[in-house]
Amino acid sequence: MKHRLVKPLAFAVGIALCTGALAATPSVFNVHELDSKIGACSDFNGFVNAKWVAANPIPADRTRWGSFDALREDSLNVQHKIVEDAANHAGKAVPGSIEQKIGYLYASGMDEAAINKAGFDPLKPQLAQIDGLKNSTDIVGYIRDSYAQGEPVLFRFGGSADFKNSSNEIAYVGQGGLGLPTTDYYSKPDFEKIRTAYVAHMAKLLELTGVSTADAQQQAKSVLAFETRLAAVSLPRVEMRKPENRYNLVSIAGADKVTPSFDWAAFFKAQGADVKDSFSLSQPKFFAEVEKMLGDVPLAEWQAYFRYHAIAEAAPYLSVPFQQEDFAFEQQTLNGQKEMQTRWKRVLETTNGGMGMALGQLYVVHNFPAASKQRAQELVDNLRAAYKTRIENLPWMSDATKQKALEKWATFVPKIGYPDKWRDWSGLTLTPDNYYANVKAADKFNYDYRTAKIGKPVDRSEWSMTPQTVNAYYNAQQNEIVFPAAILQPPFFDAKADDAINYGGIGAVIGHEMGHGYDDQGSKFDAQGNNVNWWSDADRKAFEARTAKLAAQFDSYEPLPGKHVNGQLTMGENIGDLGGLNAAYTALQMALSKNPAEANKKIDGYTEDQRFFLNWARVWRGSIRPEAQITLLNTDPHAPTQFRAIGAPSNMPEFAQAFQCKPGDAMVRSPETQVKIW
Repeated sequence: MKHRLVKPLAFAVGIALCTGALAATPSVFNVHELDSKIGACSDFNGFVNAKWVAANPIPADRTRWGSFDALREDSLNVQHKIVEDAANHAGKAVPGSIEQKIGYLYASGMDEAAINKAGFDPLKPQLAQIDGLKNSTDIVGYIRDSYAQGEPVLFRFGGSADFKNSSNEIAYVGQGGLGLPTTDYYSKPDFEKIRTAYVAHMAKLLELTGVSTADAQQQAKSVLAFETRLAAVSLPRVEMRKPENRYNLVSIAGADKVTPSFDWAAFFKAQGADVKDSFSLSQPKFFAEVEKMLGDVPLAEWQAYFRYHAIAEAAPYLSVPFQQEDFAFEQQTLNGQKEMQTRWKRVLETTNGGMGMALGQLYVVHNFPAASKQRAQELVDNLRAAYKTRIENLPWMSDATKQKALEKWATFVPKIGYPDKWRDWSGLTLTPDNYYANVKAADKFNYDYRTAKIGKPVDRSEWSMTPQTVNAYYNAQQNEIVFPAAILQPPFFDAKADDAINYGGIGAVIGHEMGHGYDDQGSKFDAQGNNVNWWSDADRKAFEARTAKLAAQFDSYEPLPGKHVNGQLTMGENIGDLGGLNAAYTALQMALSKNPAEANKKIDGYTEDQRFFLNWARVWRGSIRPEAQITLLNTDPHAPTQFRAIGAPSNMPEFAQAFQCKPGDAMVRSPETQVKIW
């Protein structure tokens, strides 16, 4: 559960839902948090958020802290009560019920005495298996068998909709196998200290299983060399955003030509995956290198690689020394976190990883009133109407391409709160007293559940996020926008707030998710979710000219000295923000036009237009540790929050008008650099 194998095709942090015109209450936005010493037109993020950030330092057990994090903390506390109750009453719960299974999983994780007593005994059979490997045939067998147990190794494998026929689910096999965040960490001088720390970390974990200090050092160095070779043939994050680099349909015979030493038919048979003789070998260059490595990398180095990753995957569920070493590198070194989170939070994270949707089923019973779903649907409808208006009035797009864009708009599927049907957990067997065994049982159960879908029609009712997740996402292959229950709270949505607050908060992020359907990669999928070109050449060229300006804008942002945002990596999210905020502003004006008295009224001295932008910036308030910021600059498709607060508004004349900004102000982009897309 430490590393997730399958992720949504596209997602965005922060989204949400809400309602139409409601009675205004000044307390929903505390204007005393605004910093009058900072001009709104010079630094809007500072104007809105500097005082709050100064008064709310990052907790020691966190790498960042802001609006999202505070709301996630609230969700964790609610979930904590649910799992504690489940653990306390598991013995009396209905046998086999989700309440009992959640209780067993959580209780076993909280029994640290039993976990410490076991040491690394639970891992010994797997380590013995690795020690027993004798040749390349055994290596291939180990990879195959590990996957069959729900333990991914060396590459990524999972099911998803066919890029060319989105109604069917196929297998995708792709590059993977790296222990550091990105390929750059293996080659760039900037990360030399990280590489040194990684070797020390690997050696320490190996020593904890009885490997001598000298041998552990040698094995750790060989693992780094092994992964460096994989990294050299792996596509970087920016290239992996492109659909054409994630899809390469081949027959089993065709895949066997790329890797003659790897029997793909045997692999899929062991997984129970019905590939129907074809699957996506998504990065063939990577697998061609794996084939070479099967022939020229010594057996001992393969064993060292398998041994380290087996220990690293298990470390969070073993005794305290393993947990501490896992934290020391993964959180302290890579992300600057000062203290390990309290045990219940770590075990709750594991519970979410193993039975998150079942926990969500319990969460929504008391934490998502039916009225919230109805109000969310109203706001989604209003944003859809605004987005349609904006598409229809685009000056740079031809009528033929607009028609295709509107066809896609018409097929958007919103999902709000929680799934219409829940998963069946009857095949999962857990016990109250063996944490490691429970984690592995859940891993295999979930892996088998996902793998069984390969070769079948796509289940469009499924969700890729749990209801208790403070987040949302867009899935291009299903053309759906999904808003879990936990996001339907202030500052995103507030039933007591005026329209401006709600449209500037969750309204904008609903628009953001819709915007992913038209971002640089989502726009390569049609109304049915197929990867086809529905653009004219001229319109695509005009679109790319505009997105190039947006990339340049974000490339110029510098969150740390000498460290810039990657405008290409963050392109999709930046397009989502820009389109979403514009659509939300349009929707607000449509709502206010029906009630002119509200449109002209000030609350706490601020107009509705101003409050709209104020809440947008408040959503993105927060701070982050420098180490974590560097990691995210290299891995995260989202720009740092302070730039999300200002990036889209600085492109909008409506913002300048609202705050009476003038040409030359930092928040007013010049006509030649101003970006207008959707």
